[in-house]
This record gives sequence, structure tokens and C-alpha cells, in this order.
Amino acid sequence: MVVEVDEDACIACGMCEEECPIDAIIVEDVAIADEEKCEDIGKCVEICPVDALSL
Repeated sequence: MVVEVDEDACIACGMCEEECPIDAIIVEDVAIADEEKCEDIGKCVEICPVDALSL
């Protein structure tokens, strides 16, 4: 599995990118999860202020 990003809800704040312990998320216009790196840890989901991420 990989973290799913609701692109309409994402505000590109960067909190998920900072929180990810394995650097599996980058934020440009929206958060983007790297399918190869993501291990479904969920820290990004917990920290998102607008609930734009889900497992």
C-alpha cells in the first residue's frame, strides 16, 4: 500500500514531508508519496492538518 493524497484537500504545507521518517513524501504543489519508498507508517496521515492523506 501507499499513502493516498487528496489533491483537492492538500494545502502543500510540508508537514508530512518533514514527519516522514523514510523520506517517502515530497511536497511540490501537493504532497506526493513515493510508491517505492512508502512503508505505510502513517505518521504523515496523523500530522496532516487538513486530513488530505490516508492509508
